[in-house]
Amino acid sequence: LDLGHCLFTSILPSETAAQVLVCIIVMLTIFSLLVNGCALLGLGRSEDLSWEPRFTLLKNLILSDLLLVLSESPTIIACLLMRRTLPYGPWCLTQYFLDTMCIFCTILTITCMALERYLYVCQAIYYLHILTSKRLCLIVGLTWLLSGAAATVNMILMSLGHKAALVGTSTTGLLCEPDTLEIHLGFPRSVAIFRKVSGFTVTMLCIFSYLFSYFRIYQEAQNVVQPFQQVNRRARNTVLFYCSMLLLQLLPVLLKIVSDALWELEGIATTASILMDSPGWTTAGVLHIILLVLLQVPPCINPLIYGLRNQEVRQALPRLIWWRKEH
Repeated sequence: LDLGHCLFTSILPSETAAQVLVCIIVMLTIFSLLVNGCALLGLGRSEDLSWEPRFTLLKNLILSDLLLVLSESPTIIACLLMRRTLPYGPWCLTQYFLDTMCIFCTILTITCMALERYLYVCQAIYYLHILTSKRLCLIVGLTWLLSGAAATVNMILMSLGHKAALVGTSTTGLLCEPDTLEIHLGFPRSVAIFRKVSGFTVTMLCIFSYLFSYFRIYQEAQNVVQPFQQVNRRARNTVLFYCSMLLLQLLPVLLKIVSDALWELEGIATTASILMDSPGWTTAGVLHIILLVLLQVPPCINPLIYGLRNQEVRQALPRLIWWRKEH
């Protein structure tokens, strides 16, 4: 047996588990492509929604999610079907770059969407003056520019550990996620520090912006109903819903932050030896599989949370179907 297959069985020692994982990834991929495609088509064909800033940001989020799904899912499925880990090479590095860029872009876009809702509810008088079409295009462009810059710096630092002899050799994962690539390149310290600091900073920025925005929205809603001595259950439920969905969206990132912290506490050498030598199921292998599945979840739920849950988008979909019948 080759090294790639041996490493695969160290991650997934059970054949049944491998088959179940294939089914899960395929179903999540199909569902993600369907809901994102429907939401994007509905937004694109609706003239009523095209001018609204929140739907422009939503389209940006959907594009980022689609690119993430198309770069990750085929790679994971191919590795599972071939029963071997992903070889290190051009596609591994390309997929790592795309994943890094898309995850950063998604987090920045979600942050902007929360701040947009704050401006819409709490600064309604100045909303259209602040979010002009030109500024909105600048914001969307900046999300991709900053994300691309972060991914490029990651790749430059990662190249410090690159060796031509490693090309074609099997990595220790089904996807070129950070831990897998860092293990394969001999733990380049600079890229690990930059990735962890930048990832943690952007995630905390997103969480604090989200909490600030929806807390102020909830306060605004309470002030409206206070003279009538009523409890604004709808506002409270809305805030709780979006905050709980944020937790679900950021779950893969939060899991990565926790695993990075454990990695630092346990020590690199110890963790690497556990990953490579332990028989049967390993902690590192289980975390890798959980991360692969969780990475497929946000693209599935984002269009449902921000798009299809919205009444205007749902009303646009029947018009899209009717338009297709006419043409």
